[in-house]
Amino acid sequence: MEAKQVLEIALSAGQMLICNGAEAYRVEETIERICKSYNLECECLATGKGVFVSVVDGEGEKVTSLKKIRTRRVDLYRIELINSFSRDIQKECFSYEEAKKILRDIDGAPYFTFPVRIFAASMTSFIYALFFNGTIYDAIAAAVISIGIYYMLEKVSGVGFFQFFQFFFSGFIIGSVSLIADNLCYFIDKGNVITGAIMILIPGVALTNGIKDIIYDDLASGLVKFGEAMLVITAVGAGIGTALTLGIGVGL
Repeated sequence: MEAKQVLEIALSAGQMLICNGAEAYRVEETIERICKSYNLECECLATGKGVFVSVVDGEGEKVTSLKKIRTRRVDLYRIELINSFSRDIQKECFSYEEAKKILRDIDGAPYFTFPVRIFAASMTSFIYALFFNGTIYDAIAAAVISIGIYYMLEKVSGVGFFQFFQFFFSGFIIGSVSLIADNLCYFIDKGNVITGAIMILIPGVALTNGIKDIIYDDLASGLVKFGEAMLVITAVGAGIGTALTLGIGVGL
């Protein structure tokens, strides 16, 4: 296989890893593993916004390319599939067509349907509300709120709304609805409802990956992910705080 073809396969795998929430060190290891399988020397740099790869072919010519990352989400299933692909390619060097087909199949793997995802979001809030000493009524209220928040984020994210405002308004809605529920129903505690409902907004994977990248000395990628996670947490907290402050101001 030509060096340019190996480079394309490695870049495609790396791009998919970053798009699905993988750590920078994992992306670099995967790309290096693929290139070494075809006896190519490789230098790789992965960041939150793109991946750069340079390989040296059999004639000593250096070939360099990059892939820019435009969208990111968390999909551990696809990360596992690409990890398996990179290990399989070490055992058996696939042809260019075979490797591209496998990557296309991974990229086209089915997602969970929207009803399944929204049910999972509601159950997450339900369970965490109970976990933090909430009652069954608090858990039900948190689950209902999380359904509305998840539905809103799903629709708004496609419009290209600023991420900070997405999570600020989400936090504001959680705080407002929890406060209203607390005043209408004496058996509901707004604190427990808020605790359960915000769990679907907390960027746990991004925060953990950012810390892991920093530990692995990938400071640029780690600080970007950590900063993005803290921005989301700050936005949610500011939204909830604003709602509670306004609610206290009007006597709720």
